[in-house]
Amino acid sequence: MKAKQLIWTFLLAAFTAVRLPAQTVQTLFSFNSTNGAAPEAALTLGNDGNFYGTTELGGNINLNNGFGDGTVFKVTTNGALTTLVSFNNSNSGVYPNGLTLGNDGNFYGTTSSGSEAVFNVTTNGVLTTLFNFNFNTGINPAAALTLGPDGNFYGTTLEGGPDNLNDGTVFKVTTNGTFTMLAYFYGSNGKSPAAALTLGNDGKFYGTTSGGGSSGCGTVFKVTTNGTLNWWVSFNGTNGKDPVAALTLGNDGNFYGTTSGGGSYGYGTVFKVAINGTLTTLVSFSYTNGAYPYAALTLGTDGKFYGTTSEGGSSGDGTIFKVTTNGTLTTLVSFNGTNGAIPYAGLTLGNDGNFYGTTSGGGSIGYGTVFRLLLPPVIAAPMVLANGQFQFSFDTVTRVNYAVEYSTNLTQWLPFVTLGGTGGTLTLIDPNASSSQQRFYRIVLSPQ
Repeated sequence: MKAKQLIWTFLLAAFTAVRLPAQTVQTLFSFNSTNGAAPEAALTLGNDGNFYGTTELGGNINLNNGFGDGTVFKVTTNGALTTLVSFNNSNSGVYPNGLTLGNDGNFYGTTSSGSEAVFNVTTNGVLTTLFNFNFNTGINPAAALTLGPDGNFYGTTLEGGPDNLNDGTVFKVTTNGTFTMLAYFYGSNGKSPAAALTLGNDGKFYGTTSGGGSSGCGTVFKVTTNGTLNWWVSFNGTNGKDPVAALTLGNDGNFYGTTSGGGSYGYGTVFKVAINGTLTTLVSFSYTNGAYPYAALTLGTDGKFYGTTSEGGSSGDGTIFKVTTNGTLTTLVSFNGTNGAIPYAGLTLGNDGNFYGTTSGGGSIGYGTVFRLLLPPVIAAPMVLANGQFQFSFDTVTRVNYAVEYSTNLTQWLPFVTLGGTGGTLTLIDPNASSSQQRFYRIVLSPQ
């Protein structure tokens, strides 16, 4: 009995989920310009389990540009897309920058051109303009908003500001459109903040500017909710240049981010800023492993960070990568045009444990895609011995095949069963295995 218990413990540890790198991206939807084009912002998970996002272009045709001024859309995990809003340069402006979920269940965002605005949109597509920018308040908001602990939204503008300065601002806006400019930039403390703000554990907001600072290569700054702005880090090219993505707070309390240029090869970096302001370059992209990351990192449930590069990789069309806190980088996916190209946006973790994202180009028509990054399935419960047979369960997603294989020696893997994902939990029983023998299992993922 004791020997069997040792074998059983070994079997529990030996159950593995394996994914094949070439099969990890599943295209859920390809845009065709009428329903949107060039999605350049990350998806936002709604309270209903669906994803909401924006496209920079496309939608209803604008007579001035003949192409459309951007959309708000909803997409399910099955890839069913609904266009909720088509922008047309009314009071809400054009070229939306992504969505942020408010405490009221509605989404809030900004438009970067036309009648530049802060807007509110409901899940059924009712659009309301809350505030229109002018030069003194800041113009060209280029990033999504950030929800503060007070229920208000905080953001940045790329240009404008008081006293004829044109280096950008930090602002607060309430859900009813009451606007407060909190701080402004003037070159030496940063210039042109192109990214959203990130809330720190200390209640302050942290962000990046794409230019300015001591070397003109960009900065990391922190700002309080009452507008006290402090320069924190200056990039110098060697340690990165032109950060245009938001920072991501790690489990260790440090901030992690990307620069779109600079580093050892000039293709951008991944960096860490410690809570004392010390900057460490973790990765310098070399094009082969990616180039020009424009998106924020996303913290995974495994404590590692996941991100995208807009170019580079085996086909030059961009990558998805994973990086540890000590700088070990793994390229997970190289886009090739057919499965998407030029991912400007970061990844969003879904309720199913997989990541979802967009590419601004590629797909079946070339106007961009919505995709799912398939990760190893979550084991819903420990392996159990039922009626002398091994039984285990794992969570699945739709439109994915799960090929379960087994081995008795970890040398040769044999097919056990292939099942289509249901979006729920699958339970498997191996009638040919018992507690008297050694048995290993693995799962290989393949989009249908």
